[in-house]
Amino acid sequence: MHVGTSTETPQFAVDALRHWWHRTGRRRYRHARRLLIEADAGGSNGCRPRLWKQALQQWADAEGLTVTVAHYPRGASKWNPVEHRLFGPIRNNWAGEPLSSLEKMLGLIRGTCTQTGLKVTASCTHKHYPAHVRVSNQEFAQLNIRHPATCPNWNYTVAPRAP
Repeated sequence: MHVGTSTETPQFAVDALRHWWHRTGRRRYRHARRLLIEADAGGSNGCRPRLWKQALQQWADAEGLTVTVAHYPRGASKWNPVEHRLFGPIRNNWAGEPLSSLEKMLGLIRGTCTQTGLKVTASCTHKHYPAHVRVSNQEFAQLNIRHPATCPNWNYTVAPRAP
């Protein structure tokens, strides 16, 4: 889990993915050139925010990764396996504990483990993420995004652009 002390923005969401990729993903999936991300339809990493897609494009370009995003429809995130396998145990671990400091919260997250072998890691960033950043029509048109025929508003692939 990656937490921050600034505003939750699309850039923060992509930085969390980037952090996971550098810390774990590219070691574990050494030959991967494609990633599938399942995400909720709303929020900073929802299916509509242009800044989320622009930040994904920048990450795809930097890493040479093709990133496919499949969004759960609104109200359907309860079927997201992360909701059950990660957030439930974290919530149970810190139940009744006052989250009086960032260090305490991180400690409780890091102390989460389950009988099935889940052991949660946690990191924090103090980077400032500006809110209300706009992506112009011209900037958006430069993104390398493809939409499939099925549910094109909820699913798309961001491919690296040629250097």
